[in-house]
Amino acid sequence: MAGPGGRMMAGGGPDQRSMDFKGSGKRLLAQFKPEKTTMFAMIACAVVSVGLSVLGPKILGRATDLVFAGIVGRQMRPGTSKAQVLEGMRARGDSGVADMLSGIDFTPGKGIDFGAVGSVLGFALCTFLGAGLLMAVTTRLSNRALNRTVYRMREDIQAKLSRLPLSYFDKRQRGEVLSRATNDIDNIGQTLQQTMGQLINSLLTIIGVLVMMFWISPLLALVALITVPLSFVIATRVGKRSQPQFVQQWKTTGKLNAHIEEMYTGHTLVKVFGRQEESAKAFAEQNDALYEAGFKAQFNSGMMQPLMFFVSNLNYVLVAVVGGLRVASGSLSIGDVQAFIQYSRQFSMPLTQVASMANLVQSGVASAERIFELLDADEQGADPVPGEKPDLLRGLVEFEHVSFRYEEDKPLIEDLSLAVEPGHTVAIVGPTGAGKTTLVNLLLRFYEVTGGRITLDGVDIAKMARDELRSGIGMVLQDTWLFGGSIADNIAYGAAKDVTRAEIEEAARAAHADRFIRTLPEGYDTVIDDEGSGVSAGEKQLITIARAFLSDPVILVLDEATSSVDTRTEVLIQKAMARLAHGRTSFVIAHRLSTIRDADTILVMENGAIVEQGRHDVLVASGGAYQRLYEAQFAQAVVEVE
Repeated sequence: MAGPGGRMMAGGGPDQRSMDFKGSGKRLLAQFKPEKTTMFAMIACAVVSVGLSVLGPKILGRATDLVFAGIVGRQMRPGTSKAQVLEGMRARGDSGVADMLSGIDFTPGKGIDFGAVGSVLGFALCTFLGAGLLMAVTTRLSNRALNRTVYRMREDIQAKLSRLPLSYFDKRQRGEVLSRATNDIDNIGQTLQQTMGQLINSLLTIIGVLVMMFWISPLLALVALITVPLSFVIATRVGKRSQPQFVQQWKTTGKLNAHIEEMYTGHTLVKVFGRQEESAKAFAEQNDALYEAGFKAQFNSGMMQPLMFFVSNLNYVLVAVVGGLRVASGSLSIGDVQAFIQYSRQFSMPLTQVASMANLVQSGVASAERIFELLDADEQGADPVPGEKPDLLRGLVEFEHVSFRYEEDKPLIEDLSLAVEPGHTVAIVGPTGAGKTTLVNLLLRFYEVTGGRITLDGVDIAKMARDELRSGIGMVLQDTWLFGGSIADNIAYGAAKDVTRAEIEEAARAAHADRFIRTLPEGYDTVIDDEGSGVSAGEKQLITIARAFLSDPVILVLDEATSSVDTRTEVLIQKAMARLAHGRTSFVIAHRLSTIRDADTILVMENGAIVEQGRHDVLVASGGAYQRLYEAQFAQAVVEVE
């Protein structure tokens, strides 16, 4: 993988597109399809729960009417009817009061019926209790569907990363890719956690409350709906202003993570070359950019809630005024107006909640789009089914008129042919960029040839399954890779099956790593982190070489494997390689020619072509490119650079 100075593009192409909010949102919802049974059960519970909670104000309004009717009736003369009382009021000129009391179901001379009020309140209590219990079930089902969906998305990302070609990672910063697999997926989980259940509940509440409001008073319902278009305009305008800012926020987060990851992994070089100030300046610039994007996104979306509260209060005033007039005219009871005011609040609150969730939803969909871009990236070609494989794996490798180019208009390797006999050691030397590592990457099918073919024991490797091909190849890179765990576990990583401690120690002895491992506090059980803290660069390389020994490969690839070891250890490794190479085909990429003197064939590459090949003595005597490399290293000759 390309490092800070390798072949990469900061960010990469897809990130520059504007956000497809609608398409990404639909695709995110489609991720819940496997959870449709749970989702249906959740919605059913939510419908019943909201239905019960919506009935609550109407029931409480009935209790208010009973109390008010008792208060009014107690002040009236017993023995008369309600009609007679109202008629007497109108006769005395109190028509307004009579009209108001006409909507009250009172009995003259009868006070508050506490038994009836108690029954209504008890029913209301049971209603709210049932709504609360069902809401708890709804939340549980929502969390279950959500966590399973995010779990599957993480699995999809992991599987996708394993199917992406090496070229994908070469063109992107590692921190940017990691940000998508960690920060963005976490943001989606948090967004759905905070919005999904509440959004469904709010939408159902809006529907239920609308039904109840039209049932109580169509006129008041229409008055309450006057503010809805205003709410919609506010939500739309604020949402459009916030949306691009959230996209920018997560793009900037990925770039900042990439910078931190590079500066942390290369902190030694940063200090050696005195680049702390430049690194801190770059961090400050990207951190400022993230602050600006985050501030603008949160500020714009944060305006939603106060604006929606203003609209809610405006709605409350309109309902209170018109409701008071309806009570005065006797068209509605006080209990119905009380219930309606509660409904108007219940109606405004979910609207405000839905609008306030817009910032979370936009942030989550922005992260979803970044993840979908990763999931939609071009994958390496599928393995043939069924894949071919050699009858007997001996290690005969042939390059037949192979051509390759990273970019369409820039050829790197053209018409390269090479045959490597089983058990032979082939050394590849040449200047940087000559195509040495590319040759090995083609053999391992990290890249596919653009012309010709490569065969292994007569079988075209393009017709083999990648796992089948790579299972017979062991590789040691210049950049060591260790994971957090014991040294024994790191060595055993190279084995295709469970291995014993004796086999691990035998591999370590073959790589001359056994001696220094036993000097560590816990020996083979010494735990190291992924940076290999506690062991030197050369010792880390010996561990990776022992790992390759344990894999018992038919083909061995060493890409500058001895570049980090001292001269004495290098000699020991060469002897170990000679033993290991017996009966195996070996490809050795090296700049230090002392490590390849005994190779059966030395290939000298320049500009993607093999310009010389032969044994060490023959090439030195030929006076060509190899001789110039040899003299530059051992005779201190001046190399002529054309």
